[in-house]
Amino acid sequence: MGLQKDNLIIIKGESRMKQLKKRFNTKKQAKFYMSSKGINIDQVESEDEAIERSVEAAQKISTNMMRTQVVEQNFLPNFSFGEDDVVVVIGHDGLVANTAKYVHNKPILGVNPDPELYDGILLPFTLNNYQKAVENVKKNNYLSKKVTMAEAKLNDGQRLLAFNDFFIGHQSHKSARYKVHFQNKEENQSSSGIIISTGAGSTGWLSSLINMANCISAQFGNSTSIQQQRLSWETDQLVFIVREPFLSRASNIQLTTGFITHQHQLQLESSMPKEGVIFSDGVMDDFIEFNSGAIVQIGIAKEKAILVTG
Repeated sequence: MGLQKDNLIIIKGESRMKQLKKRFNTKKQAKFYMSSKGINIDQVESEDEAIERSVEAAQKISTNMMRTQVVEQNFLPNFSFGEDDVVVVIGHDGLVANTAKYVHNKPILGVNPDPELYDGILLPFTLNNYQKAVENVKKNNYLSKKVTMAEAKLNDGQRLLAFNDFFIGHQSHKSARYKVHFQNKEENQSSSGIIISTGAGSTGWLSSLINMANCISAQFGNSTSIQQQRLSWETDQLVFIVREPFLSRASNIQLTTGFITHQHQLQLESSMPKEGVIFSDGVMDDFIEFNSGAIVQIGIAKEKAILVTG
């Protein structure tokens, strides 16, 4: 099971209040903005207080067992995790997904700071059972779920992982132009971008695309519906869908959906002179440029997201 772990890293979620304070400089200005937009100020403040309170309590508990460090969410892309670190995430569910891309095969313990605010699908623990959970992970005696992630690897060596999904296209969601290679076939395409979904993300963006296709089909008299792709989180399979493919003399629409496996990767070659991007899990700030000359291979990542469940 490996050596006992001695280092614990708490990833602290950024509340909406913190984000608004960054934007408007002061809490007073942030609250004025929220009030003018009809946003529930009490709920936003409650969320902020819950995260602060939970991080403080978790840090106090952890310090008695392990060396503990708190890392703000926005420092994640540049933080260097140690080989035997235990990673604790305190915030919203999406923060667990985002953290998994940088942790690389280390256990992630998701803590729900306020079950009344967060669904907690990826946050199975609270402060009530936090200490026991940390003790189990410290001793390498815990239950976990290994989640398949997607990998985007560019010809210049850059690499990005996705827990839920990738978006590949134009930064402003205007027409993206590229050449697609899949299963020994290729074609030039123009579309509003490509979505690549993991099993964990199959109930998110992928599901919405299928819903849209079914609604359009039904509106025009087709009673046959596309079955939702409810893939298991552990499946070694990804799904890609081209959004709004445009048929013209210069672009085709034959390679618009498919299943990516270890045997069949998806390759895209950008034809966009500028503002082509690849980002994952809805985090647009942490993107890779995908402009003319860039070639990306999309496949199944060798790393797994290890989510502690008990």
